[in-house]
Amino acid sequence: MSAVGTVLKSRGFAFELIPHEQTYTTIEEARALGIAADEVLKTVILDTAQGHALAVIPGARRLDMKLVREAVGDRHVRLASEEEIERDFPGYELGAVPPMGSLLGVRMLVDPEVLRHETVVFAAGSQTESVRMRTTDLLAEEAHEVAPLTRHPEEDV
Repeated sequence: MSAVGTVLKSRGFAFELIPHEQTYTTIEEARALGIAADEVLKTVILDTAQGHALAVIPGARRLDMKLVREAVGDRHVRLASEEEIERDFPGYELGAVPPMGSLLGVRMLVDPEVLRHETVVFAAGSQTESVRMRTTDLLAEEAHEVAPLTRHPEEDV
């Protein structure tokens, strides 16, 4: 069982591990699982003055760096590079970092749109395995801050 599965099992929450074909994006993951992209969480790793942080957003939404800067309180926040992610989160495949700040030892910000879903699906650390569970259970034992971080893709004009 993955580290994600082990932690979730120890917390006593119901969850489902879902194997699937290899995917590289949340849109591909949603398609492989036959669900809406907004039900899949995208975990974006940020580089801030205080270290890494996670931005957890619905898969069909786009991160708005202006909103991220306001939420983090750091005007120099940026997306972490692939090299930084591979170096600092070695047990996790690119694009498959789970939305679990406690597991990774980093700050976690959650877009309010995530809270609109009763259940969510997210990468379990690998590009071929996801977790489905209740949103409230996922966030129950995760220190997190809720802040607007996204815009809809159709808002890009």
